[in-house]
Amino acid sequence: MPSPIRVRPLVAALASASALSLTAAVAWAEPAPPFPALLMQAQSRAPRSAEAQAQVARAEGLARQAAVLPNPTVSVEVENFSGSGPFRGTNAAESTASIGQLIELGGKRSARIGAARAEVGAARADAVRSQADFVFDLAAAYALAEASERRLQLATESLAFAQEDSRVASALVRAGKEADVRAVQARAALQAAQAALEEARSTRSKALGDLTALSGSPVAFTSIRVSLLSHAARREVAGDIDPLRSPAYQAAEAARQAAARRVQVERTRAVPDVTVSVGARRFEADKSSAMVAGVSVPFPLFDQNRGNISAARAELTAAEARLNAARLDAVAEASAAIARLNAAQARVQASEEGESAAAEASRLAGVGYEGGKLSLLELLTARRALTEARTQSIEAQIERVAAEASIARLRGAIPFGDQE
Repeated sequence: MPSPIRVRPLVAALASASALSLTAAVAWAEPAPPFPALLMQAQSRAPRSAEAQAQVARAEGLARQAAVLPNPTVSVEVENFSGSGPFRGTNAAESTASIGQLIELGGKRSARIGAARAEVGAARADAVRSQADFVFDLAAAYALAEASERRLQLATESLAFAQEDSRVASALVRAGKEADVRAVQARAALQAAQAALEEARSTRSKALGDLTALSGSPVAFTSIRVSLLSHAARREVAGDIDPLRSPAYQAAEAARQAAARRVQVERTRAVPDVTVSVGARRFEADKSSAMVAGVSVPFPLFDQNRGNISAARAELTAAEARLNAARLDAVAEASAAIARLNAAQARVQASEEGESAAAEASRLAGVGYEGGKLSLLELLTARRALTEARTQSIEAQIERVAAEASIARLRGAIPFGDQE
C-alpha cells in the first residue's frame, strides 16, 4: 500500500524555497547609497571608468615599447657546395656566420620616445576629462532618479484627489445639483491621473535602471536612500573659474602636443638607417677562416615618407583647431555656468516660497471646507495648486544640482562631497 502524502513537510519545503527566492531577490536589489559613496564605488567598477583606465594602460605599454632598441639579426650562409666540378660536395664550401645591428639615425628613437610619452599624457588628460564627464552624468542620473520618486508620490496624491473629485461629482449629479457633464469631466480627470501615475512608475523604474547601469552596480537600485536634491537648498558662491584649467581644454592641449610629437617622428623616419654587420667566414678547401664586415644603407630614391609627414601635419592642424574650439567652449561654459548657478539658486528660492504659499492655501482651504465655507471643488483646486508648486520645486532643485555639477566638471572637482 503506497504511503500517504505528507502535506506539512511539503508545505514547509515550499515555504523554505519561497523564502530563499525572496532572500535572493532582496540580495540583488537595494537602495542606492549616498552619492559620494556611490561615486567612490563607481570609479572602480563603472564601464566608462574602466575604459579610460585601459586607454591609459595601453598608452603606457606603447611608451615602454617605444624605448626598446631594434633586435640584432643573426645570419648563417653556406656558398659553393653541391655544384659541379671542383664545387661538388662540400670540399670547396665557404660558410659565413654574421650578426647585424640596425642603427637608427636622425633621432628616431628619441623622437619615438617623446611621442609615446606625449601619448601617455594625452591618455591621462583624456581620462581626467572622461572622469569629470562621468561624475556630472552620475550626479544628473542620481538627481533624476530621486526626482522620479518624488514625482511618483505627487502622482499618487493627484490620483487620490481625482478619485475624491470623481466620487463627489457623481454624488452631486445623482442629487441633481450638477449636470452630467460634471461627472464626465471628473471621470476624464481620473483616467488622466491614473495614466500619469503609470507613467511616473515607468519613469521611476527607468531612472533607477539608468543609475544602476551607469554606476556599474551589480545590484539593481530600488530607491534613493539619501537625498541629493536637498543640497539645492544651500546658497553658495560660484567664484571664479579658469577656463584653461578645465579637463576638456587640458585634454585638447595634451592631444595637440601628442600630434606635434607625431610630426617629428614622421620627419625622422625620412632619414635612412644604417645596418652594420660583422662575422666570420670559413673556407673548407684549406680549412682557413677570415673576418667579414659590412654596412648597408637604403637609398631613399622612391620612399621619402612625404605622405606620412603631410598626414601628420594635417592631424596637427586638426588638433590645433580642436584646441581652439575647446578654449572657446571652456570660456563660454565658464561664464554660463556661473550665471546658471545664480539663476538656479534664485529659482529654488522662488519655488520654495511658492510651495510654502500653496501649502498654506491648501491648509486654509481644508479648514474652510470643514467649516462649510468652501466647496469641495475649491479644496481640490487648492490641492492641485500645491501639487503643481511641488512639481516646480522638484524641477528647480534638479536644475540647481545640475548647475553645481557643471561647475565641478569645469574645475575637475568632485561635487557634493559634503553630502551625508
